[in-house]
Amino acid sequence: MDPSDQKIFTVIDYVIFAVLLAASMGIGLYYALSGGRQRTTQEFLMADRSMGCLPVSLSLIASFQSAVAIIGVPAEIYTHGTQYWFIGCAYILGLLIPAHIFIPVFYRLRVSSAYQYLELRFSKAVRICGTLTFIFQMVIYMGVCVYTPAFALNAVTGFELWGTVLATGLVCTLYTTLGGLKAVIWTDVFQTVVMFAGQLAVIVVGVQKTGGVADVWRKVWEGNRISGLDLNPDPTERHTFWTLGVGGVFLMLSLYGVNQAQVQRYLSSRTEKEAVRSCYMVFPSLQLALALSCVMGLVMFARYCGEDHSDKLMVIYFVMDMLHGLPGLPGLFIACLFSAALSTISSAFNSLATVTMEDLIKPQYPAMTEARATLLSKVLAMSYGLLCLAMAYLTHLMGDSVLQVALKIFGMVGGPILGLFCLGMFFPWANSIGALVGLCVGLVVAFWLGIGSILTRSTRPLPLECSANVTIAIQTAFNNITLRDFTPCELLCISLLSITFLYKMFIRNSKLCFSGPTKEEDVMPGTLYPLLGKLFCFLPEHLKKKLCCVTPLGQTVSEKIDLIAKNLATFIYNVFAHGEQNYLEISQNNLFCSFCPF
Repeated sequence: MDPSDQKIFTVIDYVIFAVLLAASMGIGLYYALSGGRQRTTQEFLMADRSMGCLPVSLSLIASFQSAVAIIGVPAEIYTHGTQYWFIGCAYILGLLIPAHIFIPVFYRLRVSSAYQYLELRFSKAVRICGTLTFIFQMVIYMGVCVYTPAFALNAVTGFELWGTVLATGLVCTLYTTLGGLKAVIWTDVFQTVVMFAGQLAVIVVGVQKTGGVADVWRKVWEGNRISGLDLNPDPTERHTFWTLGVGGVFLMLSLYGVNQAQVQRYLSSRTEKEAVRSCYMVFPSLQLALALSCVMGLVMFARYCGEDHSDKLMVIYFVMDMLHGLPGLPGLFIACLFSAALSTISSAFNSLATVTMEDLIKPQYPAMTEARATLLSKVLAMSYGLLCLAMAYLTHLMGDSVLQVALKIFGMVGGPILGLFCLGMFFPWANSIGALVGLCVGLVVAFWLGIGSILTRSTRPLPLECSANVTIAIQTAFNNITLRDFTPCELLCISLLSITFLYKMFIRNSKLCFSGPTKEEDVMPGTLYPLLGKLFCFLPEHLKKKLCCVTPLGQTVSEKIDLIAKNLATFIYNVFAHGEQNYLEISQNNLFCSFCPF
């Protein structure tokens, strides 16, 4: 009988699954009734800044170890081999840089939201834009995270899909709303243990039923699933050391460096040293999580020797096959999937409530009492929980298409946000206008590539297993977008965007480097990391100052080019908006003289 047709859940399996939900709810109730009982925003949103490094580190792992990754990575290894394992190399720099650059800056500023930094460094407008971008990113992703394990449970047991979605969504919403960040962190600890236990159980049983470690190794070796180091520089290759190692560093920085869900955990630590230590402790745990997922993929291949099961949810098919007849273990693995989902979406609820409260509401109502602010924070957490259920329903309606869109959007938004924070920390001359322009250009280019690839794809769609690595989505975007011809209008738009981008990058930024409008002494202390000073430590002080921050003297040629571009754009707009009469009026006023650079 096809394992996918077998409903193998027993009473014990249902009990294990129910214990997971009950334990998570119990932790939320405990922190709602103990300590300060979540009566202040500092306790509800920041856990009173009293957490130790161990729970913080396990929570950091759980936050983005979603059910999508647990299902996706083994399927990636099964289909394409172990090349993906090299992304583990990126974990080193991807965690060292946050530990020694981002965490000290955020922690010493004593911010509650990562986007408060953007206002301290740039302006309120930059802060709001960053906050809205993050909210959009996480809301889109939440629906995928809650729908994926519910679909898996439905495949295993025939249990009503929407009953599962509602149960997990409501339980997660309640314990996040009742217990605040403390409950989220400690449920993450419990759920991380369940995740590891579920994966390990499947691997042990799978190896035993496949014939032992020696047989597994022989089959994967003969099946060419053990990949060597691929140094091919071609960016269109599916996986190479460069796309995984270099691209993976930026992926890690966007997740563990500037994402509010992770920054909030760093800031909940008792001291800065505890926060840095928690970041270090993430490394071995992430390597363990990656190893378990990859080994599961190899055991799957040894079991089926490369059979095509693309019409099935591969990992679930394997789990049902391996664990059939072993009461309790199917329930443990499904609990593993739901643990990953609960930890991810609870982190999303809490971080979304924090940025909405700290960045959008409190600045508008500075006189709000602490009791009212705390109550509103809880209402926000609950509201985002209900919104998550709505996004799960949208995922169900649209199927694979919305899954691809959600996963790509998560990656496309992460890059520009990371660039925005790096611009503020590393470049003293950068100002708020440059930050806003950079964020907008980054988002436009990312969405043009990503959404364009979805709308115009003519090859197979992005597989579910690709979701664990955002760089794959970007590679797929490049591959798919070159498969058709662009219309002349599209080429014109692309050309104009390219010219504008090149102008801003090479002319405007050159001007900022040598005559920068923002002096280092005008930047708020603590918002800069002395990267350039460390890189150019061999230069005399006066040269370093000249290269980085000098007050502009007079109008330079590049400033005049800025004026020309602005006047030309205004002129074209007026002609198209108001017609020939305005054209003649502009000519009579002799405004064309402003187009002359001298």
